[in-house]
Amino acid sequence: MRKTFPLLTVIFAMLFVSCSTVPLTNRKQVNLLPSSIMMEMSLTSYGEFLKENPPLPDDDKNVQMVRKVGGDISAAVNEFLKENNLEKRLDDFDWEFNMVNDETINAWCMPGGKIVFYSGIMPVCEDENGVAVVMGHEIAHALARHGNERMSQQLAVQLGGMTLAVAMQEKPEMTQQIFLASYGIGSTLGTLAYSRKHEYEADKIGMILMAKAGYDPNTAVAFWEKMSAAGGPNPPELLSTHPSDEKRIKAMRDNLPEAMKYYSGKGGKKKPVRL
Repeated sequence: MRKTFPLLTVIFAMLFVSCSTVPLTNRKQVNLLPSSIMMEMSLTSYGEFLKENPPLPDDDKNVQMVRKVGGDISAAVNEFLKENNLEKRLDDFDWEFNMVNDETINAWCMPGGKIVFYSGIMPVCEDENGVAVVMGHEIAHALARHGNERMSQQLAVQLGGMTLAVAMQEKPEMTQQIFLASYGIGSTLGTLAYSRKHEYEADKIGMILMAKAGYDPNTAVAFWEKMSAAGGPNPPELLSTHPSDEKRIKAMRDNLPEAMKYYSGKGGKKKPVRL
């Protein structure tokens, strides 16, 4: 019993320190991976990805649209967190918005605000409001630290409960692959679908963020209905990591009144620029 007590004390201390609250939903979550490690892996993976997939040039009209919308929504994130004394949640964020020439229908946001759109998703987005749906949703996943939760779970499964420090030293490639899969980036392990809980949460947060930035949140329902209809034997990459069904669509409709309060507060001034 003397040996067990110190161990339990350490475990409870880790859980206490790692417990946080998700902005806007107030859900309690436990992320066992240190933020510093997540940021380090993010910067490494992001740099390697862009070396293998050079970003499209700054004068590309789609790149300009993604960066404009990204700037609007990241400003809304900064404003919201400041209003609620949560600025520290963005201490390690340095927003970057890039697009790669890839017909895959996909986009993702790594810890630290590293966001990449694939050119294949732009015809589905159609205009700035569509880009805002995807942008808000992916930023919401990062803001809510869903990737940390998923990676914690997968490390336990794939590495048999091995500690992160040991895993990174003895199995660095597998640890990095789990990180990539946790953020919907193709890897030898495939990609991991977000849980229903995470999807609903990112939908709600994403709709509020896009509305706060001045984009119509009604677009979110139409976008994911379209994505859901595109399912089948070969669904878009984005749909494989963000499963959609009627219950999820209904939850989005239920969240619309709250999101519209933020949109009305901005006066709904954004006029969508079509591709």
